[in-house]
Amino acid sequence: MECSDSNTSSASPPLSQSPTSSSSPSPVPQVVASPCAACKILRRRCAEKCVLAPYFPPTEPVKFTIAHRVFGASNIIKFLQELPEAQRADAVSSMVYEASARIRDPVYGCAGAICQLQKQVNELQAQLAKAQAELVNMQLQQANLVALICMEMSETPQESSPQQSVDDFISSPPHSSGGYQSSINFYEENNSLNSMLGEPLWT
Repeated sequence: MECSDSNTSSASPPLSQSPTSSSSPSPVPQVVASPCAACKILRRRCAEKCVLAPYFPPTEPVKFTIAHRVFGASNIIKFLQELPEAQRADAVSSMVYEASARIRDPVYGCAGAICQLQKQVNELQAQLAKAQAELVNMQLQQANLVALICMEMSETPQESSPQQSVDDFISSPPHSSGGYQSSINFYEENNSLNSMLGEPLWT
């Protein structure tokens, strides 16, 4: 028995020296994709062509939780299947926004937020129209002022030169003969009036 055991052990080559073990390829590790946030929350298997996976990644579970709380998973899937792929991302954003508004305001939901934003838009438009009206009014006032200044400048006669003013003064002095005669008459009238009153008018 011991002989047979030794023969068999000598006949079989060691495992480290077997040619098959060195030539066999190493096994490829399988990549397990994590399920999307929707399938993870719903606790179901995420299919390869899951309609929710592109819009609810596993890193954003709150996004699906909010939409699922208001609309439900079946309605979300139905909405997305009825839309073309180019519009699904916008539809998901709209559903998440509407669900968030509904959670914040259960009575009015997103309609209340839209009304508030529309009110702000109307107020801003009124302020803009008022500012534009004031700007037009200031432009009209400026145009009227410029026109008035131009009119006054055109109506004002040109000032005479200093030499012409001197010539006018020499040609017609202020103490002409008529003026000198009138001053003499005025002096005589004052003397006659003083003699009648008996006292001078001034001391």
